[in-house]
Amino acid sequence: MTVLAVQVLEAARAKSCRIATAESCTGGMVSAALTDIAGSSDVFDRGFVTYTNTAKTEMLGVRGATLEAVGAVSEEVAREMALGALVNSDAQIAVSITGIAGPGGSEFKPEGRVCFGIATQAGCQTETIEFGALGRDKVRINACDHALSLLLAAATSM
Repeated sequence: MTVLAVQVLEAARAKSCRIATAESCTGGMVSAALTDIAGSSDVFDRGFVTYTNTAKTEMLGVRGATLEAVGAVSEEVAREMALGALVNSDAQIAVSITGIAGPGGSEFKPEGRVCFGIATQAGCQTETIEFGALGRDKVRINACDHALSLLLAAATSM
């Protein structure tokens, strides 16, 4: 249980809003962080673990044309994932994570690059964080913590 996850749940609870997640490289870590806390079911609606492009398309409605044009690790896909999670849930806030945890990567998409989306009824914001080649575990942990920070900010500003 993390303090940050507790803060997210408390902020969402105070605003009577529910949360959904759309995770790729974190494989459900954000959902797990939130649901590790007893009583989270009044705030956490659902999580989508969409590790493959097919899953992103089938579960979240990410367009094949977007995936072909820019690839899964992009702010465009993060946007479509977050909006898809919002549309396919009873949540008022959705966060998405797609990235390259490693090992590996390429010159154009290096290890440690993670794209995030945070969607509410007011719109969707995206950003890319370059965590660097910290190793798979650390990239995933940092990505999870960043996603929780985005959820906290969104819930607080509702």
